[in-house]
Amino acid sequence: MSNSTINQQEVEKFNKIAEEWWNPNGKFKPLHKFNPIRIEYIKKNIIKDFNILANDKPLSGISILDIGCGGGLLSEPLARLGANVVGIDASKKNINVAKHHLSKSNLKIEYYDVSPENFSYKKKFDVILNMEIVEHVEDIPKFINQSAKFLKIDGIMFIATLNQTLKSYFFAILGAEYILRWLPIGTHDWNKFVKPEKLEKICNNNSLVLKKIDGVKFNPLLNKWKLSSDKSINYITKYKKS
Repeated sequence: MSNSTINQQEVEKFNKIAEEWWNPNGKFKPLHKFNPIRIEYIKKNIIKDFNILANDKPLSGISILDIGCGGGLLSEPLARLGANVVGIDASKKNINVAKHHLSKSNLKIEYYDVSPENFSYKKKFDVILNMEIVEHVEDIPKFINQSAKFLKIDGIMFIATLNQTLKSYFFAILGAEYILRWLPIGTHDWNKFVKPEKLEKICNNNSLVLKKIDGVKFNPLLNKWKLSSDKSINYITKYKKS
């Protein structure tokens, strides 16, 4: 394992476009389109696992650590659903954007510009989010190890990332970056994509047991993302700490 999970090149990449986090038609447009399915998936699984009765704020009392929170695109909607959210990110610029946007809402979220190995917090969390982040870190085993230490026993960790397949290279890199220009060129490095079985092995080494895995696919006709049995490009997982 390396000393740090931070890949400085990746941080710089996001620093350059940090001001665009909340622009639905900017550089993060694909993530804005992706957000509804992520929020729904997280919400439904938390409600199911914690036996919560459906209401206006179903995540009330649930503590969430959003790792690699960026500008707060997931943190804010989950806080609106009642969750107690803490967001951390290795990019100070991302955190500044998140804090600035938060100041315009009536939400309470704690934001820190720090990586998980340098983060300290007095309490453990019910839920940890590692959404679209593991493909940008320096050392995935260390990153998962350092993330898992903040999770309560029987807590849930959600990990969403990209599979390392030929299909993901053509669609997520050539298609999304070079042809459709959905993302800035260089956003992703195929060598950093991780196969589900490799991710599961890393998680198992940290007392995280796979409970659910789903593919996530873009439907161009409906212009939105949906869950799919096809995990060859994007996939999302739910792990439980034993």
